[in-house]
Amino acid sequence: MNCPLPGDFIDIHTHGTLETEGIFSVDTLMAHEDRYPVKRKGIAYSFGIHPWYLTCENQETMLRRVSEMALLETVIAVGEAGFDKIKGPEMELQRNIFEEQVHIAEKYNKPVIIHCVRSWDELLRAHKKLKPVIPWLVHGFRGKADLAMQLISRGMYLSFWFDFIVRPEASALIRKLPSERIFFETDGAEVDIREIYNKVSADFGIAIDELKKQIFNNYMKFFRPH
Repeated sequence: MNCPLPGDFIDIHTHGTLETEGIFSVDTLMAHEDRYPVKRKGIAYSFGIHPWYLTCENQETMLRRVSEMALLETVIAVGEAGFDKIKGPEMELQRNIFEEQVHIAEKYNKPVIIHCVRSWDELLRAHKKLKPVIPWLVHGFRGKADLAMQLISRGMYLSFWFDFIVRPEASALIRKLPSERIFFETDGAEVDIREIYNKVSADFGIAIDELKKQIFNNYMKFFRPH
């Protein structure tokens, strides 16, 4: 498995990233796209069905692609998968396809990257129902501390929305959360993951190298939970 080095900055969720010295990225591929998880230095992949692009007509084809890609060594996670009450098909279809992707993830021992918009009740119900052994990561989090702790208490990890985490008001949230349950991401935006690390290290009052070590340890635990 392509893994980060202890001194790397880890971008846990991005789209279409380039190889960059000192940065390890998890490039998110979506089942409706014509992209393939080729081997590249410092880059691994997640692969899943994003609810925005899910329809009754394409569900079987995309599920088949997820099953095929989950077999590959270059694909280290399933997703982004999840729920969206703003954009996407009816919730029953979202729920069914999410559950199918979780089953694939459990079968191949690969974590799940979660997309969740105004659907926290659905996510928590799914977690309670499915009782996953493999961990889940909620990407793009920008909610309140109570919600963050509720998700963490269920065994989930959080990756913060890149625009949210650099705001001054995010400092109070990050200091309330256990550092062993967090990650950072660029989500394909033109932002530098190193700037996010700089901001969060200041929030925690620790050196960049110490934060790198913590996130590296989080990565190894998230992707190798057993």
